[in-house]
Amino acid sequence: MQEDSRPLVRSRQRVSDHGEVFTPRWLVDDMLDLVKDETERIDSRFLEPACGSGNFLVPVLERKLAAVQMRYGKSDFERRHYALFGLMCIYGIELLPDNSVECRDNLASAFAQALKLKFDDELLAAARAVLAVNIVQGDALAMTDGNGAPIVFPEWGYLGRGRYQRRDFRFDALTQRSASSGTLFDAFEEHEIFSPVRSYSPMTVNQITNGSDV
Repeated sequence: MQEDSRPLVRSRQRVSDHGEVFTPRWLVDDMLDLVKDETERIDSRFLEPACGSGNFLVPVLERKLAAVQMRYGKSDFERRHYALFGLMCIYGIELLPDNSVECRDNLASAFAQALKLKFDDELLAAARAVLAVNIVQGDALAMTDGNGAPIVFPEWGYLGRGRYQRRDFRFDALTQRSASSGTLFDAFEEHEIFSPVRSYSPMTVNQITNGSDV
C-alpha cells in the first residue's frame, strides 16, 4: 500500500475553529472494508456529511469504478455510462468552501484517471455537472447550504441506453425518510413530505452537461 503523505491538518487555526482533521488513507480503507460489499455496488449511495476534500468519497468512487470495469469493461458505452451512474451515487456536504471545491476536483480527477478521459471529454463535463449538485457546501447539522437555503440533493437513476432520471429532494425530508426506511432514497409509499421538489425528464450525458431541465 502506498503511504499517504498528505498532512492530517492544514493549520492549528482550522483545527481550533472547525475541528478539521483529515483521516489517513489506510484508515479509510480499513473502515470501507467493513462495508466492502456496499462500496463495490455501483448503485449503492454514500453520503459523507463532513466530506472535507474527499478522503472517504474518492476511495468509494475508486471501488465503484473498479466494479464498473469488471462488469462492463468490454463495452465502452456501458462502461462510460455506468461509471457516471456510480459517481451519481456519491454525495457530500462540507462546511468550508475551499474543501468543497477541492472535493469536487479530486472526485473529477479520480473519475477522469480511471476512465482515461481527456480534459475536453463530454463525459468528464457531465461528471463535473453532477458533482456541482452532489457535493454541497453547507452545514450538515443545520441542513442548509452556504446561502442558508435548505440543502437539496438529486436522486439519480440510470434508465439504460444512455439516459438518466433525476429527482430533487430536500435533505431534511430525506433524513426523515431514512429514519422510516433505513437509507436515503429508499422506495416506499410516499407521503407528501417525501415528494420531490423537482423532477426532470430523462437526460442524456449531453443534456446533463448543458443543464437541461426539459
